[in-house]
Amino acid sequence: MKPVKQASRYAKALLRSVDLETIPQILSELTMIHDYMEASKEFKSLLVNPMFSSDERTAVIKQMTGKLKLSDYTVKFILHLSEVGVIQALWEVIRIATNLYLEKKKKAKAIIMTPLPITGEQEAKLRTSLKKVTDRELDIEYTIDPSLLGGVLVRIGSTMYDTSLKGQLRLLKDELLKG
Repeated sequence: MKPVKQASRYAKALLRSVDLETIPQILSELTMIHDYMEASKEFKSLLVNPMFSSDERTAVIKQMTGKLKLSDYTVKFILHLSEVGVIQALWEVIRIATNLYLEKKKKAKAIIMTPLPITGEQEAKLRTSLKKVTDRELDIEYTIDPSLLGGVLVRIGSTMYDTSLKGQLRLLKDELLKG
């Protein structure tokens, strides 16, 4: 099986093996490891390359544990992913585990793009409207995108809500082209 296909299996195993309250910490630690892998080719090579022994990997990860304050579970999980050759799909494991965690907590992550910063009142209205639509609590991340011209673009999971002026103009253009 390819590492990316196995990512779902390992993400589910991660969620089954730790308490629900511990998952955000574990995901944060895994993200730190992923970021370090992206920043250091040597570290990534250590985890990916089968020429390095398990003892060498363990020694380096144990050194990092003190600096990054990684939990024992995270260390074991990273070493296991490295041993079975799935470490290259770490970002996919993190993404899938995050989505599954939010699903269990009846939460969703929303990414909201606006052309300008929004006010507290607008944020409250938007949060209320999105809660009605999704029937979930939302963790909202705001991004400013001046190319939108007006309105908002909301992404919740794989669903996109486009009320932006740019999106409306695109729909109007498509309708006009259809005839």
